[in-house]
Amino acid sequence: MDLHTLKTAAGSKRPRKRLGRGPGSGTGKTSGKGHKGQMARKGANHKAGFEGGQMRLIRRLPKHGFTNPARTEYIGINLRELNQFAPETDVTPELIRQAGLANGRYDGIKVLGVGELDRKLSITASAFSETARRKIEAAGGVCNVA
Repeated sequence: MDLHTLKTAAGSKRPRKRLGRGPGSGTGKTSGKGHKGQMARKGANHKAGFEGGQMRLIRRLPKHGFTNPARTEYIGINLRELNQFAPETDVTPELIRQAGLANGRYDGIKVLGVGELDRKLSITASAFSETARRKIEAAGGVCNVA
């Protein structure tokens, strides 16, 4: 098969709808817009969700929930990413940031248990998942909560 032998699927290409070309075309006179009304007028459009003056669905639904502005936002670091540090290293949040593992704005670092840790490290972070804590201590490392 070559590019020049490719053909579009049967029925996938349709000619454009030619409006206002006489009564025999099926879309003559009013060009498929019907008679009068807002959508028959020139430049007619309304906002997404407009229901003809009826209260919009988005406003009929009840409001619920709460977004806490003082929420603590953690950035997750997987265990397998910590294998790049030399054994017996004291891994701090500053060291993690310098290694390029945590970029952007966040309130703390949480170590997650994805992957395996094959070296002994002393890790300081804001939080540890239960799996990560188990794997770090199994490798002979220490978890310090800052």
